[in-house]
Amino acid sequence: MKSSLIDRRSFAKAAGLGFLATLLPRQLQALERAEAVYAAGFRAPNGEFGLATVSVRGEVIDRIDLPSRAHGLAYCRTTGRGVAFARRPGTFAMIFDPAGQAEPVVIHAPEGRHFYGHGHFSPDGRILYASENDFDARRGVIGLYDATNGFQRIGEFDACGMGTHDMIASDDGTLLIIANGGIETHPDFGRTKLNLDRMEPSLAILDARDGSLVQRHTLPTGLSRLSTRHLALDASNRVWFACQWEGARNALPPLAGFFAPGEDLTFLDLPQETTQRLANYVGAIAINREEKLVGLTSPIGGAAVIIDAASGRVLAEEAIPEAAGVAASPTGLAVSSYTGRLCQTQSDLAFDQHLIRIG
Repeated sequence: MKSSLIDRRSFAKAAGLGFLATLLPRQLQALERAEAVYAAGFRAPNGEFGLATVSVRGEVIDRIDLPSRAHGLAYCRTTGRGVAFARRPGTFAMIFDPAGQAEPVVIHAPEGRHFYGHGHFSPDGRILYASENDFDARRGVIGLYDATNGFQRIGEFDACGMGTHDMIASDDGTLLIIANGGIETHPDFGRTKLNLDRMEPSLAILDARDGSLVQRHTLPTGLSRLSTRHLALDASNRVWFACQWEGARNALPPLAGFFAPGEDLTFLDLPQETTQRLANYVGAIAINREEKLVGLTSPIGGAAVIIDAASGRVLAEEAIPEAAGVAASPTGLAVSSYTGRLCQTQSDLAFDQHLIRIG
């Protein structure tokens, strides 16, 4: 089966001789022998924040400065551009070219909005979607930014929920899938959760043409404190979601599941010890489409879990202190950590919660 992921050679070709010439010998060697290239936000030892391109071996290839801490990232395989969104309730997003062919572009959320930390490019690269908080109206929105015109904000869709977090576009670009975590926040109160006794988590699908609601799932009775947070799409257009529990600490709620357009939610029935290991907090989710694997990480539980997408069976679990990002690798899944680990390499950069594959 042909991989849907561009390979390292494509990344190096897109980068061109000008970019390659800027790399130090050890950085160039890391790129030349990399089977995959990733991007991740980080905190440097001096406290500054940035964005790193990293080989599958965990070797840092290049770094870009960021104005503050980033959270989620997205990458467009059509245009070769990526974006790093500010950590909630931040107001910047930086569009970057990991191949060094264009200067970074920093955009800001409009008045009355802040970024919720995630977004996605349309498959043709023409629109950048961003999850945002309309905090005075207590509702999530999807901001629309024109990638063909300096990323000017050209409108927004109602996310049909509160506490909108991750969102993705379908492979054909016709649908937007949204995780509404159900948690109310307001920048006047920082990251304080204001409605834990009346959360409204949901998962919604919008028509990408006009933002009309296609499908919306609220969570079953008893799971109103299960915040839907992160999403991944497999090759069959099945949407996988990962959650964080805001209820009793001794509860063992389902932490992940899947659905597809026209289908109800199905929660994974993970073994009790796996749920305990994830500590009621899945920080990131990723799919290896070719191998049909689902990866979950928990920085609080210090664990990474690999699940067979077909059966829902746990295939492997690994204790990784402060496990953060997860992304498909040439074989299996790559995991980063707040402690600077990526795969088997220890860096002095503290990688942030999300990791994306860009080559």
